[in-house]
Amino acid sequence: MIKPRSKKALYIGLPLALAISAAAAYLTWDYWPNPGYSLKVMKQADELQDRIISFDSHITVPLTFGAEGREADKDGSGQFDLVKTARGRLSGAALTVFGWPEIWNGPNAPHRPTAGFVDEARKQQEVRYKIITGMVRDFPNQVGIAYTPDDMRRLHGEGKFAIFISMLNAYPLGHDLDLLDTWTARGMRMFGFSYVGNNDWADSSRPLPFLNDTPDALDGLSDIGKQAVHRLNDLGVIIDVSQMSTKGLEQVSQLSRTPMVASHSAPRALVDIPRNLSDKEMQLIKNSGGVVQIVAFPAYLRPLSQPTQDKLNALRKRFDLPPLPNLAMALMPGDPIITVWPEQRFGEYASALYAILDQEPKADLKDFGNAIDYAVKKIGIDHVGISSDFNDGGGIDGFKDVGEARNVTAELLERGYSEADIAKLWGGNFLRVWDEVQKAAKR
Repeated sequence: MIKPRSKKALYIGLPLALAISAAAAYLTWDYWPNPGYSLKVMKQADELQDRIISFDSHITVPLTFGAEGREADKDGSGQFDLVKTARGRLSGAALTVFGWPEIWNGPNAPHRPTAGFVDEARKQQEVRYKIITGMVRDFPNQVGIAYTPDDMRRLHGEGKFAIFISMLNAYPLGHDLDLLDTWTARGMRMFGFSYVGNNDWADSSRPLPFLNDTPDALDGLSDIGKQAVHRLNDLGVIIDVSQMSTKGLEQVSQLSRTPMVASHSAPRALVDIPRNLSDKEMQLIKNSGGVVQIVAFPAYLRPLSQPTQDKLNALRKRFDLPPLPNLAMALMPGDPIITVWPEQRFGEYASALYAILDQEPKADLKDFGNAIDYAVKKIGIDHVGISSDFNDGGGIDGFKDVGEARNVTAELLERGYSEADIAKLWGGNFLRVWDEVQKAAKR
């Protein structure tokens, strides 16, 4: 049986006859691999992880999760499973009910929406919801759903992994505001308006020419987007402003009576791309009483190296594109001219682009720590948290999956953060916001 935050016996799992070998295996495994931290720091990190509620505010569940080789109770190749949550001593995570068919962000993906795009997005939402609820059904002694902050605290006390259900991207909802009520009744407790590309509710920080997007097409939020802010407040659902345009975020800050959360973002001062948050945007989140959850996404923590940019510019020249105008354009095939390319040409370009990006050295825990430090300096320890974006591009050296969550704690200890402050970063601040949002709901 898997039990989060359990001790040595969980990981050794060998017969008593092999006790000596087991002890050696434990010493090797329990503090390896780690990115150069001392045994003392790792021990302190483990002990702290056992006591605090550590919460990752954004993980995507793969559509194949639960299939052979991706079982919830097996230590598989993915970045999230119950074995890894126990190893990393992670208390809980926001698992997102997310729907977005692959139309541009893969080497073999088409670059225009196809027939049935919205229907497929809704189907993906349902698949992910069934995966989440099925995990709780199949492993009731190891995992539960947190519908309230008190549920999160209770599940932590019971040694169970706590699932917090979130939703990202209003696109599949169309113009149906009442779907917010439906999904809230099903357990959704955080809603993010935006993903890549504008939708009918809000402008994205990354408009897509393939969807005929233009920056600030809605001037932030549409009428239904503005109505959604009030509806979410009434429902007691946290509003997630990650991936939203600046104007959209500003309008949420003006309309919402509850704190905002950026569930998976990083400071724009470190990597100047619209997907990251400016100092002003972080300040607006702080002013609302909210939290910026710093994301362990390599390209958002450290700018692409010059050799990689040179390779990308050489690729662009080969495809008759101008030199990179900015870092954001380096991370996705977003030039307007690409929208009229034949499918084969787009596929060749996208495949080469992602092959180059895959060769870029990953950001590491030092870069992640630098981003956390920057945010804490700008908006204070009470308004910063931690997220991974696992299974959708997240993962850095030293924090490649949930099994390495305790390495983040070790890095924070090395930087001199107190245990009380680490508890705030890892979940305390998010729980405070959730408490406030629930109290403001209209029952």
